[in-house]
Amino acid sequence: METLIKNISQHVRLSPEEISGFKNLWTEKTLEKGEFLLRNGDICRYDNYVVSGALKAFCINPENGNEEILFLAIDDWWATDIHSFSRQKASMYNIQAIEKTTLLQISYSSFQKLLQEIPSLERYFRIILEGYLGTLEKRIVFNNMYKAEQKYLYFLESYPDIAAKVPQYLIASYLGVSAEFISRIKKKKNKSS
Repeated sequence: METLIKNISQHVRLSPEEISGFKNLWTEKTLEKGEFLLRNGDICRYDNYVVSGALKAFCINPENGNEEILFLAIDDWWATDIHSFSRQKASMYNIQAIEKTTLLQISYSSFQKLLQEIPSLERYFRIILEGYLGTLEKRIVFNNMYKAEQKYLYFLESYPDIAAKVPQYLIASYLGVSAEFISRIKKKKNKSS
C-alpha cells in the first residue's frame, strides 16, 4: 500500500484521514505466473495497481492465433481494461501474469465512492489517464512512422525497467516485430558497444 500512497503523493496531497479512508477501500491480490487477472468477454470489476510482478494485456489474432500484446505492466504501474472498468462492459482482451504478481485492487463501486469522498483523487487519476493516453499516442506514431529498429531502441530508452524484466518475445509482440529481429538488433548493438 505504501508504494501506491507514495505514487499518489507525487501528484496530490492527502490528509492522514483521507489516507486512512483510502486504504480501507483496497484489497491485495496475488496472481501466480500464468494466472489471468481478466479474460476476454468478462467485465473488469477492479482497477489494479501493480505492487510487484509483471503482467501482459493481449488479444488473440483471429487470423493466425498469435498473441498481440497491447500493454505490459510492472511494479508501480496500473493494469486495467479502462474501457471495461469505467463502463462495466465486457473486456475485449486478456490480462495475464507473466510472473508472480501482487496487486492492490479497488472495486468499481468503491472507486466511485473514493472519488466522491476524496475529490483530489479525481486529479490524480486524470494525471494517470493523461500519461496513459500520451503513451498510446506515441505508440501509434511510432508504429506508423518508424522502422522496427527505431521502435525497439525507443522502447529500450523509454522503458528500461520493462525491457529488463519482460521476456524478449513479449516486447517483440508489443512492437509488432519478430523476436528474431530483436535478437539481431541486440547482437548488432553489442558489437558496436
